Amino acid sequence: MKKIIFTTFLMVNALLLTSCLPVIQGVSTIGSVVSVSNDRRSAGTILDDKTLNFKLVAWSIEDTEIKDAHLNFLIYDKTVLIAGETPTNEMRSYISKQAQLQASEIKQIFNEIKVGPNSGILSRAKDSAITIQVEALFRDQEVFHPTHVQVMTENQVIYLMGAVTKREADKAAKMAVKAKGARKVVKLFDYLKTRPAAEIERDRQREIAKQKEIERKKQQAEIDVKKSELKRQIRELDGTTGTSF
Repeated sequence: MKKIIFTTFLMVNALLLTSCLPVIQGVSTIGSVVSVSNDRRSAGTILDDKTLNFKLVAWSIEDTEIKDAHLNFLIYDKTVLIAGETPTNEMRSYISKQAQLQASEIKQIFNEIKVGPNSGILSRAKDSAITIQVEALFRDQEVFHPTHVQVMTENQVIYLMGAVTKREADKAAKMAVKAKGARKVVKLFDYLKTRPAAEIERDRQREIAKQKEIERKKQQAEIDVKKSELKRQIRELDGTTGTSF
C-alpha cells in the first residue's frame, strides 16, 4: 500500500513539474511549513529572498530568448543559485547576465546550469523525492536547525545553501549524501566562524528550562511517593481503607 501511495505522489508531482512554474522542481514545499523562528535571516531578508525568487521566475517565463531552457532557482540572503539545462553555452551565459539585471540587490549568482537536453518528468520527480528525503534527514539530527540549510536537487545533484559553521556544513553534506538516488552534494554556504550569540543564549535558556522541568517532575514524583506512604500509614492507624487525603 505504501508503495502505491508513494508512486501516486511521484506521478502527481511530475504532472505539477510540467506546468509553467519551473522553480518548483527539485525544491520541496515541506520546508515552507516549518517555523521560520529559527531562521538565521531576518524577517525582512526572508521576504526579500521570496520577492527576488518571484522576480526571477517571472522573468524566466516571460523572456522568449530562454524559452527552450529549463531553470530552477534557490535563493538565500540575496545569493542566487540557478540550475537546470540549456541547449547552448551562449544561452547559459545569457541567463547569468540577464538574471543579474532583474534585481540590483543580488549579491552573487552561482550558475550551475548544464548544457544539454532538458530533464524529463521522471528525473524531475526523482529530484523532488531526493529533496524531501534530505529535509527529513535534517530533522533527525541535532547539529543544526533544519531552517539553517536550504535544499534543491537538479539532475540528482543536491545543492545546499545557508549561513552555517563548518561543522554544520559538514554535517549537512554528510546527511544529504545518504538520500537514495543522490549522485553528488554541492555546498554553496556562507560560512560563519561561530554560531550567533543570540542563538547560543536561546539554546542555553531552553536547556535551563528543560532541566527545571526535569527537576520539577522529579520533585513531584517524590511528593507522590510520600503522599502514598502517608495514606498507607493513616489506613493502618484507623483500620479503614476509606480515609481521604
